[in-house]
Amino acid sequence: MIDSHCHLADKKFSKDLNEVISRAKQAGVSRIVTIADTLEESEKCIRIAEQYPEVFCTVGVHPHAANEFKIQNSKFKIHGLIGCSEKVVAVGEIGLDYHYDFSPRDVQREVFKEQLIIAREMDFPAVIHCRTAIGDLKRIINEIGHSKIVIHCCTEKWEDVIGLVDRGFKFGFTGIATYPNAAHIRETIKNCPLDQIMVETDAPYLSPQSKRGRRNEPAFVIEVVKLISEVKRVSFEEVDEVTTRNAMEFFGINS
Repeated sequence: MIDSHCHLADKKFSKDLNEVISRAKQAGVSRIVTIADTLEESEKCIRIAEQYPEVFCTVGVHPHAANEFKIQNSKFKIHGLIGCSEKVVAVGEIGLDYHYDFSPRDVQREVFKEQLIIAREMDFPAVIHCRTAIGDLKRIINEIGHSKIVIHCCTEKWEDVIGLVDRGFKFGFTGIATYPNAAHIRETIKNCPLDQIMVETDAPYLSPQSKRGRRNEPAFVIEVVKLISEVKRVSFEEVDEVTTRNAMEFFGINS
């Protein structure tokens, strides 16, 4: 298994990161991709990835922090971070968040475009965040034209993502899909081809239903695999094998 999206640089893991990674390995999680939300966190993610053989990382600026993105300096910084370590496997987490609007929407759109262009020009995968912004997200993706994309923590209805599915994009599903009120996400999982699905935790956030009230961690990605197995009516082993292969190929991680 691979936890294709978590946040090991989060302060909630600062005291027991060794134990968190050990529990993940014991649960069968052989690879972890730790995701950056800011340029400062990108540097921390690289340090973590360099410390642990099973951990890989991304660099990028989340839409919540778009106000901190200074176009020329930040673009230069991202290029430098990508080139400084072989453990960097994608640009992300980038995208749009119209739910919280922590950064103005016009700023979010501009920063998303700039980072997606970097990913396209460097032929790097892009890890994309989308919350209540699917229309603008699709428009910008069409404008920039990048093809190596995963929609992280997909919570969209099937009719809103079918066009992206047709383009061969990947979709990451989290513990949210296990919640009782998440029937629409399970319907999207049901319809999405298994070879376009990746599993993730978004830890330390979004604990699956069976772990609600606890800090989420990579070991719990097994609950997402179980859920997908039930929804798609295929074996746990097949979901594990296919989603692991999807993530390895998407991020260019060698076995």
